[in-house]
Amino acid sequence: MKYNHRGKFITLEGCEGVGKSTQLTLLKNYLDAKGVPCLFTREPGGTAVGEKIRAILKDESVTMTDETELLLFESARLENTLGVIIPALEEGKIVVADRYIDSTTAYQAYGRGLDVAFVKKLNAIGSAGVKIDLTVFLDAPPFGNTNRQADDRMEKIGADFHARVYEGYKAIEREEERFVAVKTRESKAETAEEIIKLLQERGII
Repeated sequence: MKYNHRGKFITLEGCEGVGKSTQLTLLKNYLDAKGVPCLFTREPGGTAVGEKIRAILKDESVTMTDETELLLFESARLENTLGVIIPALEEGKIVVADRYIDSTTAYQAYGRGLDVAFVKKLNAIGSAGVKIDLTVFLDAPPFGNTNRQADDRMEKIGADFHARVYEGYKAIEREEERFVAVKTRESKAETAEEIIKLLQERGII
């Protein structure tokens, strides 16, 4: 059962190195300038517990099973959803999450090879049934910036893994109406304009 809320919940997804952080900053600047009540959060992270889990997941010196990795992501998500996301949505804010359940499906199911149905079941638990109003997917293959250096455990996994992640995202796009791909442009400002236009068309802002 989906959790109904007053606010709007937006998630931003993308492969490694496609400019997701830049687009989040540009969107936040736009919403702040317009005086739109909003909250930006990230996954894993967003809470004290989530940030500690994030440090473990990104630490390249740490080894763990794929199942442990999945459970850590879901634990961080549940903390963030219950403690940060839902309260902000109840206040009527626009909440924008840097990654959410689709990252887990793409990375842990398609990338790692865990059972898709199992991952989605845990996603439902970790998200506490919260409704995503729109997912914006920055549609570009991983590591679009070839000069970018991988700097954490997930980024340093081989190219085949990240190719599977991208295909996982494309599979989600075919399944979910809320999931909309935005082709990244050479101009970051033009990409930001496309995202804002999409949010306007969907009645988010």
